[in-house]
Amino acid sequence: MLTTEQKNQFSEILESLGQTLDVSETQYNAAVRSYEAVGNWLAKEDSPLAQFNPEILPQGSFMLGTMIKPVHEKDDLDIDLVCKLTGKVPSWTQEVLKNMVGDRLKANSTYKEMLKDEGRRCWTLGYSDSANYHLDILPSIVNPGYRLILERVFSVTDIREVDALSIRITDKSSTNYKSEPNHLFWLKSNPFGYGRWFFFQATIDQKNILSLRESIQPVPKYNTNKLPLQRAVQILKRHRDIMFNGDEHKPISIIISTLAAKSYNKETNIFDALINVINSMSSHIEERYSTVHRKNIKWIPNPVNQEENFADKWVDHPKREENFFKWLAAVQNDLQSIFSQSGKGLHMVNESLSKPFGKGVSDQTIGHYSENLRRQRESGLLKMASHTGMIGNVGTNIKNHNFYGKDE
Repeated sequence: MLTTEQKNQFSEILESLGQTLDVSETQYNAAVRSYEAVGNWLAKEDSPLAQFNPEILPQGSFMLGTMIKPVHEKDDLDIDLVCKLTGKVPSWTQEVLKNMVGDRLKANSTYKEMLKDEGRRCWTLGYSDSANYHLDILPSIVNPGYRLILERVFSVTDIREVDALSIRITDKSSTNYKSEPNHLFWLKSNPFGYGRWFFFQATIDQKNILSLRESIQPVPKYNTNKLPLQRAVQILKRHRDIMFNGDEHKPISIIISTLAAKSYNKETNIFDALINVINSMSSHIEERYSTVHRKNIKWIPNPVNQEENFADKWVDHPKREENFFKWLAAVQNDLQSIFSQSGKGLHMVNESLSKPFGKGVSDQTIGHYSENLRRQRESGLLKMASHTGMIGNVGTNIKNHNFYGKDE
């Protein structure tokens, strides 16, 4: 059993780990400028889409604040975006809307060269090797007044209105993709409702809630001050990425984020949040009878659409279910091993971090943590707990030393 001081020390180390996993401010701002430019091109006066006020908004991990660096530096960041149009020409089907967005992108010589193969739902723009990211742009339709609803729902504690944040999207696999002009019969999605639910789970006090509106702005500010749930999700995703190394059957991020958010119990430090999350995730996996499969199947409901099952692919791809539970057991064992190094020195903590999170990330994490300890010592804030010998912010002050070996 770890003491409070030991838990606090590991919370600081985990915070350093999260900061190490954050994408750089330079890369973040470059991505924002890129998709802002795309939005401006789609909305330009001579654009066939201009009358519908197209707006590009981040969704997924970019919106949730849980994006992490890829394991390999040269790999792309996958940035998920919504292209939101307010209304459309009444005769437009999903296919027409999808092609209208694609054709407008192709009308720009730069974007034409960057366009990758058309996806099932999205258009993808690949940026240069030096940028190392691509933008997945999802065409969608919303009703008038949507922006006002979005701002309101992200400004209050009450999340009962999240269904009003639903959007209608294009999906080539839909049976009515080429035939249905009424967007109310198109596939419904709710990325911003999900985001509001996630932030409701993550927030600790009113101060956090007041800052949520920033996350759904077209140009959100770079933020390194993450909530414990956000850090926990980042850490879990990195562990997943190292363990599966590109395996297509790895646990998907939406499942990790959803189960983590359901398990989170407003813990105020990352250590307690992470321990609680990994010990509780499996309890939020349901079993429901599937009329399609005529048997009970595992069900991880979308919290803003209970009929959507995030684990729906587990039936046809049982390896994904197997890998999820393998991963959960591995992350529990690996974290237990890391926390058992308490009192054995930072080099032992570093070693135990290396295998599950990568040596480079581990070295940076301990380096950042050690540098923070040095700054605290020089400012007179570093303390040592007398009964455990733990260094942190509880106990007796540790005196700073100058270059001549004398106490200051």
